[in-house]
Amino acid sequence: MTLSKPRLTTEDWIKAGFKALISGGPDALKAEPLARALGTTKGSFYWHFKDVPDFRFQMLNHWLDHAMSALQRAIDAGGTPTERLFRLKDATTAETDAFGGAATEPAIRAWSLSDPVVAKGVEEIDKRRMAYLEHILGALDFTNPQFARIIYGAHIGMGELSAVDGTDNTDALSTLMAAILALQDA
Repeated sequence: MTLSKPRLTTEDWIKAGFKALISGGPDALKAEPLARALGTTKGSFYWHFKDVPDFRFQMLNHWLDHAMSALQRAIDAGGTPTERLFRLKDATTAETDAFGGAATEPAIRAWSLSDPVVAKGVEEIDKRRMAYLEHILGALDFTNPQFARIIYGAHIGMGELSAVDGTDNTDALSTLMAAILALQDA
């Protein structure tokens, strides 16, 4: 009696794609190495995707959908401007461990350096997150628009550090938020 392997889903391929992107960069997003990693054939890949560009497009859309959903959940959670500021991580965490966890967004950002379509997606997400952050800071009577860039830049940098060393930087970001709020109160 031979046991047949379960059929792979589009999501299985996308998960494998994110893992490959994190470990090998955009050049790892090819049908044959992904099929090998999943223990299947290229035929399975082409069953789910028209071609490699279609696969990459679906990966990007998956990330964009999750990034937008995370931002919308943060907006819907409400709370005081100070509470929302301290929950900034909730507005930017877009992936679960199944899709690469903290290393996903830095890998997407690295990919965006060589792919204009990905760069456009990252730019759109950044624009929306910055608008959210500017709104929060405006409600806290911050008049200097550079604070939004400083906070968001620190958040992106902390994501890069987390991807490299596995450290959760929530406390470090909270410390930054507290310092900025203290400056405002001074």
